[in-house]
Amino acid sequence: QLQLVESGGGLVQPGGSLRLSCTASGFTLGYYAMGWFRQAPGKEREGISCISSSGSSTNYADSVKGRFTISRDNAENTMVLQMNSLKPEDTAIYYCAASRHASCSGYVPRPVDFWGQGTQVTVSS
Repeated sequence: QLQLVESGGGLVQPGGSLRLSCTASGFTLGYYAMGWFRQAPGKEREGISCISSSGSSTNYADSVKGRFTISRDNAENTMVLQMNSLKPEDTAIYYCAASRHASCSGYVPRPVDFWGQGTQVTVSS
């Protein structure tokens, strides 16, 4: 079964940090560009970061640039999003995604071939 599984979400205070992980099963991540999307209540899902299949190229939406860092370990079939200086407006369900293309389309992998199930991130005092 081909799937992506996220972990690491939770509740954090403004200014805090969280580390999200995405692990693939049933396929090899190393051939895919990977990325993170998020969907806040009442809003559309938006892409926020992408990393190329080799990990040599990373891109970020302006809303998270300088605060979030995307990385991957192809040997472990895992991708990570390190989120620092979190703000209440970062509250959303976070999804990892994989595209059959090796390169990113800006800061999103496109088209998305696999989605994770999502993990909730809540930033609140």
